[in-house]
Amino acid sequence: MEHEDAIKEWDLVIEPQHSLLDLNLKDVWRYRDLLWLLVKRDFVSFYKQTILGPLWFFIQPLFTTIIFTFIFGNLAGLSTDGLPQPLFYMAGITAWNYFADCLTKTSTVFKDNANIFGKVYFPRLIMPLSIVVSNLVRFGVQMLLFFLMMAYYAYTGGSFTPNAYVLLSPMLILLMALLGLGLGLVITALTTKYRDLAFLITFGVQLMMYGTTVIYPLSAAPAKYRALIELNPMTGIIEAFRYGFLGQGEFTVSSFGYSVAFTLLALLLGVVIFNKTEKTFVDTV
Repeated sequence: MEHEDAIKEWDLVIEPQHSLLDLNLKDVWRYRDLLWLLVKRDFVSFYKQTILGPLWFFIQPLFTTIIFTFIFGNLAGLSTDGLPQPLFYMAGITAWNYFADCLTKTSTVFKDNANIFGKVYFPRLIMPLSIVVSNLVRFGVQMLLFFLMMAYYAYTGGSFTPNAYVLLSPMLILLMALLGLGLGLVITALTTKYRDLAFLITFGVQLMMYGTTVIYPLSAAPAKYRALIELNPMTGIIEAFRYGFLGQGEFTVSSFGYSVAFTLLALLLGVVIFNKTEKTFVDTV
């Protein structure tokens, strides 16, 4: 009887997972304070010893847009579907940066936090979720820069026409986050045994950008490569993003549906592999 009373006093009982899809979402919600603490830690630690601090949120996409405009817009003469070049590139860069940051930072979450995971219990899913949320702050700041650029070109007579599809933007942002999270969970599980993947993902994401419609519209893609480019799930997301905010882009139900289906599949696969790996990763890291 005393033993049963002692058990009832515990507010948390750690048990082995009975299913690969057992996400322990109740535990994740219970540890939500830890989630916000990790988000704050990521923000403060990244800019703590920088001179310009959060201004780097603006500087990086702004300089990237200027370089893309000069190289791809002026020197290479790539089409931007009649949109102002800086506005076209800023839209692609803003969307791609959020996805890429979620993917690259999630892909090393086991390796980067092995010392914490090996010492204290908390829902492991908290860590990659904190990365997605902290990157959302950066994305929000870059969206502000994008809106300011839109306002400038609207004032100066730039040719672009936002439409009702802009209402899909919350879903597009969610797709970017979940796609980066899902693929990152797969990669971080694999890097516990194959460390070379950590180096591969660094430049692999950069190369992947050129296979997405960040620096060119889908309408300008060569016919022989078009199908390959459309296989990239970020292509449909970025095209929908541009179409909603700027009125140009090849937004179709089929391409959008493909991006949604691919994202959900990647997320499911990522969660399954993550749950399976977290049980033994401390022994291999």
